[in-house]
Amino acid sequence: MNNARVKLLLNLASIGLLFLILYLFSRYGTEYQIRILNNMAVFITLAVSYNLVNGICGILHLGPNAFITIGAYTSALLTMSAAEKQMTYIIVPLVWPLNVLHAPFVVSLLAGGLMATLFAFLISFPVFRVRGDYLAIVTLGFGEVIRVLANALQGVTNGPLGLKGLLPYTNLWWSWGVAVVTIIAITKLINSSHGRAMKAIREDEVAARAMGVDPFKHLLLAFLISAFFSGVAGGLLAHLITTISPTLFTFFLTFNLLIIIVVGGLGSTTGAVLGAALFAWGGEALRIVERPMDFGLFKIPGIPGMRMVIFSIILMLVIIFARRGIMGRAEFSWDWLLARLGRSEKG
Repeated sequence: MNNARVKLLLNLASIGLLFLILYLFSRYGTEYQIRILNNMAVFITLAVSYNLVNGICGILHLGPNAFITIGAYTSALLTMSAAEKQMTYIIVPLVWPLNVLHAPFVVSLLAGGLMATLFAFLISFPVFRVRGDYLAIVTLGFGEVIRVLANALQGVTNGPLGLKGLLPYTNLWWSWGVAVVTIIAITKLINSSHGRAMKAIREDEVAARAMGVDPFKHLLLAFLISAFFSGVAGGLLAHLITTISPTLFTFFLTFNLLIIIVVGGLGSTTGAVLGAALFAWGGEALRIVERPMDFGLFKIPGIPGMRMVIFSIILMLVIIFARRGIMGRAEFSWDWLLARLGRSEKG
C-alpha cells in the first residue's frame, strides 16, 4: 500500500473517530459539555480562517469581527419567520425584502458567508493599497464602522435591541462539520501553488513580485476566503447563543482571535486549531477560580474576573517560553507521526 493511500485512510479514520466522539457526547454528554464543544468548533473555524490572512500571508488584519457580524445578522434574518420579525422589530419595521425573506439554516449560513465575502471584496481595494500598521488601522476602522452601523440601522439590525429568540440550529454536527470543512479547504489552499505564493509574499513581497507573483491577486484570494468562513462562523455563533446585538461584535472578539493564532503559532493551521481548543476549554475550566474556596484554615472569597487574570498570566508564560507559539510554523503530518512510531518500534 503506497504512502498516499495510507495517509488518506488515516485522514478518514481520524474524521470518523471525531464524529464517533461527537455522537457519544450528543447522546450522553451534558448540555454544558456540548456547549463547550460547540464553542470550540466555532472558534476553530474562526481561528483557521483568520490565520490564513495574518499567519500565511503575513498581513495584520484587525477586522474579522466585521465579517462575523455580517454573517451573524444575515443568517439570523433569513432563518426568522415573517411573524417573528414583526414581533421583534417593534420600534422601526424591518425593511423590504428582508421582512418577507425566509430560508433554511444551511442556505442562511451560505448567504452569511457570501455577504461577508461581498463586503470583503468591496473594501479590499482601499485595504491593499497600504501595508503594515496602516493596513491594520484600515481594517480596524472597518470593524468599528460595521459595529456602529449595526447599532444605528434599526430598520435592518433592530439596533441596540438586537435579535432575540433565534432557533438553536447550531449543534455538534453543524459546528464541527463546518470546522472540518474549513480545515480541509484552507489546508488544501495552503499546500497549493496559491499557498506557496502567499508564503512568498509574507517573506518578501518585493522579491515575490520580481518572481512573477501578483500580491494583490493572492492577498485578495486569502482575504475573501477568510471572510467567507468568518461569515459562516458568525451564522453558527448567532444560532448557538440565539441572541445577538452589536455589543457582541466589538474589537474584543478580534483580540481573542489574535491571541489564539499567536499562542497557537502564527502561520500554523495546526497551531490555530490547538489555540482555539485551548481557549474555548481553558476559559471555562478557569471559572473555578472565581468561586469561593474553603481550605479549612482559611477561605478565599470568589473574585469576579480572576480567571482572566490567570488566563493572562498563562498567555504571558507561553509567549515568554515559546515565543513563536505552541507550533511555530510547523504543521502536524502523518509522515512525522509514522516516522516517530517507526523509531519507537526500532528502539
